[in-house]
Amino acid sequence: MSKTSELEFAPEQDQPVRYIERTRSYYLGLGYENPYVWAHYIDVPFSPLKKPLTQSVLGLITTAVPYDSDKGPQGQGAPYNSTAKFYQPYQQSTEGEVDLRIAHVGIDRKNANMEDSNCWFPLEAAKRASATGEVGALSPNFYGLPTNRSQRHTLEIDAPLILEMLQADGVDVAVLIPNCPICHQSQGLLARYLEAAGISTVVMGAAKDIVEYCGVPRLLFSDFPLGNAAAKPNDVASQDLNFQLALRLLESAPAPRTTVQSPLRWSDDPSWKMDYSNLDRLSLQEIARLREEAEQTRITARELRVKTLGT
Repeated sequence: MSKTSELEFAPEQDQPVRYIERTRSYYLGLGYENPYVWAHYIDVPFSPLKKPLTQSVLGLITTAVPYDSDKGPQGQGAPYNSTAKFYQPYQQSTEGEVDLRIAHVGIDRKNANMEDSNCWFPLEAAKRASATGEVGALSPNFYGLPTNRSQRHTLEIDAPLILEMLQADGVDVAVLIPNCPICHQSQGLLARYLEAAGISTVVMGAAKDIVEYCGVPRLLFSDFPLGNAAAKPNDVASQDLNFQLALRLLESAPAPRTTVQSPLRWSDDPSWKMDYSNLDRLSLQEIARLREEAEQTRITARELRVKTLGT
């Protein structure tokens, strides 16, 4: 009997996925020779709550995009859909029908649920918290942050626009929910920017290494597939538990770089963690297909960016 079995250790792969390492190896394997340089800070701004949560206005910030049927498949099992990308921050009313999708970013398509939006956007959980008085009010709008590989653009263009929207709506605290690896970086950069401006934030994320490497004030980490950082699918109890943890973290974090891990488990079988961007699990033919797909996605996204921003 091995020592692992004797001591009842968890399987070795049952730990947070190292997405920085995984994506670097993946794109090198596809033939991209210059590894992406991830945002990394030592000092982290920190803004304690200025008033109790029961008196605060809470805003939600997402990297998901409003559904547009003209932009191709975006439901369960949809392939990476760069046509649905957006490059300008947006706001949309929290009232009425809200249909957000995540097919435009690099989520875990093998394991994440792409139908239950509560998995990536905790609007209903936030409404329940507001109804019970746990937060003073939910802001009249929620806010969309583009998934931008340019850290400079996120910090100098997108973040100021989001801050302006939040201030106009009187937002005191913000919950940021990323989806893909770059989404986690973008939301981490935004959290830093908002904290420096006096708005307390918490990131509800699934890519722990990316967010902590960037350096944020508060992170609620759920060891879930990318794209489902807010909750388990069709599971109201998990929605409320994770959102409550995020609220408690807003209140209780003693200093920046405070991370709390949700006790929820995605599955008793941790093998799903080996699927995302793992070339060891792909054939040479599949790698060649993905290389061609990645190049076409890059071209489509660049064309859309130029059309939207002019650059």
